Amino acid sequence: MNKIYIGNMSYNTTENDLTSLFGQCGNVVSATVIKDRYTSRSKGFGFVEFDSNDSANAAVEKFNGYDLGGRQLRVNIATGKPEGGGGNFHRDNRRA
Repeated sequence: MNKIYIGNMSYNTTENDLTSLFGQCGNVVSATVIKDRYTSRSKGFGFVEFDSNDSANAAVEKFNGYDLGGRQLRVNIATGKPEGGGGNFHRDNRRA
């Protein structure tokens, strides 16, 4: 997979910061800082997508433990969301 997870980020880290930093490893397709939907404040983690698996793997090797803004980043290959986990649960109560 060519998407990485970046955790333990400073709350001041921007998508431009991620693009600049991780662009050292290859072409960044997208960079996203995850924000609280109510306050729009960073949750301290994000994702970067590359155009190749090699670039993603290089980013994990180079930047896991890297100090950015006084915080040591945790960088891993992103995994998919778990099946059936959380979110908006709606039950159809209609009877046939």
